[in-house]
Amino acid sequence: MCPFPVRLALCLAAACFGHTSAGAGVLLEELSSPDVRDAIRAGHTTIIIPVGGTEQNGPHMALGKHNFRATLLAERIAGELGDALVAPVVAYVPEGRIDPPTAHMRYAGTISIPDAAFKGLLEGAARSFAQHGFTTIVLLGDHGGYQSQLKAVADTLNREWKGRKARALFLADYYGATQAPYIAALRRHGLSEEQIGSHAGAADTALSLAVDPTHVWREKMPASVGAARASGVNGDARAASAALGQLGVELIVRQSVAAIRHATASGH
Repeated sequence: MCPFPVRLALCLAAACFGHTSAGAGVLLEELSSPDVRDAIRAGHTTIIIPVGGTEQNGPHMALGKHNFRATLLAERIAGELGDALVAPVVAYVPEGRIDPPTAHMRYAGTISIPDAAFKGLLEGAARSFAQHGFTTIVLLGDHGGYQSQLKAVADTLNREWKGRKARALFLADYYGATQAPYIAALRRHGLSEEQIGSHAGAADTALSLAVDPTHVWREKMPASVGAARASGVNGDARAASAALGQLGVELIVRQSVAAIRHATASGH
């Protein structure tokens, strides 16, 4: 086990978790084509497509919060599985109407794409992986807004692939772990609903502190719940800590790994 600080403790280095047959890490974009070919031949036939998003997260967290989290947690999940690779993160997702702007598009830096473009991107990526020999294509989303679209894409692909070895898996357990189970854990540690929040509050910020603290700026956290609301935040980030976030990280990884293993073993 690697004695790392918080971020590295999540096993970002390949030495801490699963390796391909070529001895490389699990990130597809860091491998060569022969590396991937050999990994598939050696049984690494699961590919995780992490889906993030680029959106405002108040003044105290980077726009790429979902991208950083989805990539690093997918890497941790792949390492636990031992037979999976991780595709490049999908950073362009639906975030609301562009003109006139709605939802997060009302704040500078947010990027939104149409639903059809989002689904088409995911379907194309999944078909590419199936063509190369991956048999379990996992759609993992860090953002709540497009979960139903991930499921719709998986359903479309599985209808198309009926009778073939390849199948798509919408990993509902990944995002589901950040909801009731994680919120309950935070409550047990004394946090109120107002502190926990639903966007860039204590729950959201704590997860980012546990996964990638370099993109969280405590000195910029809103000084009150009212100030937070005015800056696009729902909750009180000041109550967040890496230790609280680690509760969510462990839930996400444990539930995700169990769901993928169950799906792979059952053939569904």
